[in-house]
Amino acid sequence: MSAPPSATAIDPQTLSHLQSWVGRTETLDDAVTPVPIRALSATLDLPAADATAGTALPPLWHWLYFLPLYRQSELGADGHARLGGFLPPVPLPRRMWAGGRLQWEPGNPLVVGDAIRRVSRIASVAHKAGRSGDLLFVLVRHEIHNAQGLALTEEHDIVYRALPQPGDPTPDPVAAPQQAAWQQQVEPDPVLLFRFSALTFNGHRIHYDRRHVTEVEGYPGLVVHGPLIATLLAGLVRRHAPQRFMRRFEFKAVRPTFDLHPFRVMGQPAADGKTVRLWSQDHQGWLAMQATAEMA
Repeated sequence: MSAPPSATAIDPQTLSHLQSWVGRTETLDDAVTPVPIRALSATLDLPAADATAGTALPPLWHWLYFLPLYRQSELGADGHARLGGFLPPVPLPRRMWAGGRLQWEPGNPLVVGDAIRRVSRIASVAHKAGRSGDLLFVLVRHEIHNAQGLALTEEHDIVYRALPQPGDPTPDPVAAPQQAAWQQQVEPDPVLLFRFSALTFNGHRIHYDRRHVTEVEGYPGLVVHGPLIATLLAGLVRRHAPQRFMRRFEFKAVRPTFDLHPFRVMGQPAADGKTVRLWSQDHQGWLAMQATAEMA
């Protein structure tokens, strides 16, 4: 089965239409319940989590809530919801979580038992012509509140691009840093990817459908979720500096990671203890994700 033809280029009229989504908002309500916390702890092979009322939610584990509960008939061929609702109808078929920036409010953690509300807004829609074709970047800003007020602000970067074509240039890989005080090897087997997809209600086929990911999207194997890698990076900080409060966290996907080989998550605290440089690297030592945690 060959890949479908490349998507329509982003011309000025199309870009103007997509940018009309800027400012659109969405509000969702949820509750911090214990079962998702216990389930993610089991998925990440961690000791059973304390998920009693009042227990603080670990950094990035808010992704277990506000799940995308689209009806089956509302999904596109790639397993994502069809676009044109809250997110703009970008005519480029590859959709990836490119990175994000998060800031927690001191003194107001999200805890088990909280009733929470997320207000999301399309902050920007930007076009870039890359070496391999059009790229469309959508920035979504989320604000999460509990009864005490604002608890977490998150900026979520989504990138859209065309399917690969024969002869497309590929970015040169970047070597990962060599010095790491903290590290963990991860075996990204299909069961781990399936369980994380299930916990986040992520229907994107690139994480579990090998035929789709190899024959349609042109990847060599199942793609490890960017949020999963980011969660593992934040988990390094939590494990090695359990008494420290993470104030800010930012991450950027650099290179896809696949289920074909183990990969490593690494961390190196700064000498002053205020920040931690974090990254993931694939089995060849290439940089796959880079991140920074700022500690209070």
